[in-house]
Amino acid sequence: MKKLITPLIVLLAFTIASCGGGESTDTADDGSVKKKPASMLESTVPASERITLDNKGVGRIKDLPLDATIDVEMVARGEKIFNTNCSACHKIDKRFIGPSPKGIMKRRSPEWIMNMILDPQLMVEQDRCAKDLLIEFNGAAMANQNMTVEQARDILEYFRTLD
Repeated sequence: MKKLITPLIVLLAFTIASCGGGESTDTADDGSVKKKPASMLESTVPASERITLDNKGVGRIKDLPLDATIDVEMVARGEKIFNTNCSACHKIDKRFIGPSPKGIMKRRSPEWIMNMILDPQLMVEQDRCAKDLLIEFNGAAMANQNMTVEQARDILEYFRTLD
């Protein structure tokens, strides 16, 4: 029995030592704290909570400046489109089949949101965050609703009111 326990303890110690301490920061030789690269942070923060405001996604929307004021007519149209086409998978205040759009404007750029609405398949194929969302939500791919740019923009305006 002792012959079996000793190798197991050595193997366990080696496994623990090779995994590292799992600390969230690294310390430099001078004692200062070094920030971990974004790629390491991405693996610890769920995609639905990750902030990627500098990512515009992949697709035809390259630049989308927003007015300081919210257009209430666009909001009304966007809410109606959302309720008709999106609410089967997205709930405002909770996770469902897909992520909640509440607070999305604090986590994603307007261009990313528009590109995801307009061509979710392309985004999942070529955008890291969209791929991670697909994994996080158990492979439930967002259906392409064949939205026009105007419809997607109305939905985006509606999302601006959900923060």
